[in-house]
Amino acid sequence: MTRLSELGESHVLERILSHNRSGSQVIIGPGDDAAVTAVDGNLVSTADMLVENEDFTRAWLDWSRLGTKAAAQNLSDVCVMGAKPHGLLVSLAVPDSTKIEDLEALFAGIVAEAARAGEELGCEVPVIGGDLSSSGLIVIAITALGTVGDHAAITRSGAQPGDSIYLAGTIGRAAAGLDLLFAGVDGDAEVARNDPQLGESLTELITTQLAPQPDYAAVLQMREASAMIDVSDGLSTDLGRVAAASGVHAGIDRASLQDLIDPLLPAAQHLVGNIEGVEPDEGTAGAASEAEELALSWVLNGGEDHGFVASSGQFDTPPVGWRRIGEMRVGSGVSLDGVPVPTSGFGHFGK
Repeated sequence: MTRLSELGESHVLERILSHNRSGSQVIIGPGDDAAVTAVDGNLVSTADMLVENEDFTRAWLDWSRLGTKAAAQNLSDVCVMGAKPHGLLVSLAVPDSTKIEDLEALFAGIVAEAARAGEELGCEVPVIGGDLSSSGLIVIAITALGTVGDHAAITRSGAQPGDSIYLAGTIGRAAAGLDLLFAGVDGDAEVARNDPQLGESLTELITTQLAPQPDYAAVLQMREASAMIDVSDGLSTDLGRVAAASGVHAGIDRASLQDLIDPLLPAAQHLVGNIEGVEPDEGTAGAASEAEELALSWVLNGGEDHGFVASSGQFDTPPVGWRRIGEMRVGSGVSLDGVPVPTSGFGHFGK
């Protein structure tokens, strides 16, 4: 295993860029002072970071899956605006002691997720440039570019009373995976040995947290949406952002979420049975109720699956890949079966 400090920047870049795919719209790619690409339509841009000890820890570190996550969270933001991804600018800061093979795995994960998005959306998504630096912590900063052609970009502010609320992909799974990681379940051989089915279920949830794979193709079915958002910080928070930007109230139907809640119950029951504060004399009913509430909180408040939520009054039945979960109404805020829901998803700086 060769460390970056033994190679130098030029050789490191040569190694990681060997995993990149060129695109037909790339006129000048990595290797010059700046990239030059041919753009069709209006340019859509977004940027996001993954910072060690804020967004992940080394205890959970899988370099390839970290690359997948970094790419997915940026590509989903471009797609939810109704744009097709055009390319990625990738800036990496890592310790000198990092092994080149690990950095290659990270970059390969980014490239593979970009390729998956391109295949689903019918476009090429190359890495067109970026930067590399040394740091005491791992920082991955990606700028994703996309284009919208003859239609306007979809924003958060166009929802109207009477619009249906639709969801594509999943929500809650990454949040469940995060709680499992915090509980030390990752790699728990005893769980897998005693209950292989439960072990497989828990592993799948953890994988969603570490390497989410958004349903990019579903967005193609929602080009007529009045508003749309990527669920990265939690359904309650992100739907609340749409409601606030559009000046409407978002009413969610609990029944429409039940088949998202039910697959999370084994994980919730496992955690409830292994955390302090659940006394044996509470009985099965008490534990089951607590597990149900935990699973519901994952669905309402958990992000990072990168599901998509849209508002539209254009459909009699949901498009392929989407489900109806509620309705926009006159008013403000978010409710579940008429009961106000606090927007308690993830946010930096303590709020």
